[in-house]
Amino acid sequence: MQVEGKKVLVVGFARSGLSAANFLLRRGAQVTITDLKTAEELEDSIAQLAKPAQFSWGTHHREDFLQSDFIILSPGVPSDLPELLEASDQSIPIYSEVELAYRFLEGRLIGVTGSNGKTTTTTLIGKLFETAGLDFVVAGNIGSPLIQSLEIPTGSASTSTTYVVELSSFQLENIEQFRCDIALMLNISPDHQDRYPEFNDYLRAKEQIFLNQLPEHYAVLNADDPDTLKMAAERRATAVLYSRKRALEQGVFLHDQRIQIAWKGERHDLMPVDEVRLRGGHNLENVLAATAAGFLSGIDPEAMMETFSTFEGVEHRLELVRDLGGVTFYNDSKATNVESTVQALKAFSEPLIVIMGGLDKGADFSALAPLMKEKVKRLIVLGAASDRIEGVLGHSVSTLRAENMRQAVGLAYDHALSGDVVVLSPGCTSFDMFEDFEHRGQVFKEAVRALNKKRTREQERK
Repeated sequence: MQVEGKKVLVVGFARSGLSAANFLLRRGAQVTITDLKTAEELEDSIAQLAKPAQFSWGTHHREDFLQSDFIILSPGVPSDLPELLEASDQSIPIYSEVELAYRFLEGRLIGVTGSNGKTTTTTLIGKLFETAGLDFVVAGNIGSPLIQSLEIPTGSASTSTTYVVELSSFQLENIEQFRCDIALMLNISPDHQDRYPEFNDYLRAKEQIFLNQLPEHYAVLNADDPDTLKMAAERRATAVLYSRKRALEQGVFLHDQRIQIAWKGERHDLMPVDEVRLRGGHNLENVLAATAAGFLSGIDPEAMMETFSTFEGVEHRLELVRDLGGVTFYNDSKATNVESTVQALKAFSEPLIVIMGGLDKGADFSALAPLMKEKVKRLIVLGAASDRIEGVLGHSVSTLRAENMRQAVGLAYDHALSGDVVVLSPGCTSFDMFEDFEHRGQVFKEAVRALNKKRTREQERK
């Protein structure tokens, strides 16, 4: 892809936008950056630019879009901006950051998408490659933009590198040549309804992960999810199924509480389920998906067994924070949609106190009502979605309000008894009160660690 001397507009100046701008500037492109935030709000990112660029802060200017040779769109920016639509009408190419990266990437690519479990599965696959001693990079929606990884550590991509990339629907919207050697679709449930009012629009964005795959590539699909199972027959790539609920003629599945692989007429017995370190049925599905990716990549079974028996999870995803006076605290800040919270509650048999809330994406919180009745002693809500969550779930569980995270943690501990679990599983995005889900999780952990063992009078009476 020729970028030297090209006029390129980068829309959105968060992590992806900054990395894309630096990549282009170092290769001689004439870069303009536009963002609705002010220069003061973005001064930290501006300071990290490799070379000078043109800027348009606080608003978007039509001429910036129409005078570009091509446009790089950050994932947080909606594709239906009027300026983008007009640029598209004039045949100006609009690419996502991962599409730009793909044009320069020389290694193999494993892409992971789905509504839930992406980060855990992506990290697990990376751990498989690490244990096996293979050359790999973990990047994408997990935190480090793919384009940035092409310049680490040597400044150029390597044909021996496997890029394990977490992909959101936003990143997949504007791809053209981007192609995965192995593409994983973990599950599909309604999400980002503020951006995708129709479920089929969300589904189509996710399915872009299979775009450009050929028969020699692999599409790994969850056989237990009706929407992903339907995709198997529609793929040009070789479909590889995995299932937690039934044995498969070909694929990865559980049989007699053991992980097994059936492939080309041969059966491979990997390991007992009870040796898997991760907690919860949803995480077992993530392990099966990672097993498929590892097996298709030729990773030794011993390396897979070692990884699955030692991997404790990723930060902010059912992360154990501490045990205090018999009350155990878990950080599940990565649960930014209702289905993630459903899976978190299912992972526990202990009595639960749950902290929820944040910025509402139009989710259907009523799906949580049966679990609230069955498993949850107290629900503590905070943030912009508090009214709506309490309105939907307040009839199913005793609900309390908190003004901030520290107060929410304090209320949870005040109402907890030894043997209870307190879990932050918001079911919402974080942008009403925090920079992102990582910031939210860190604030939760700081509040938990600040607690002391002194019991309140209310607890002493209990």
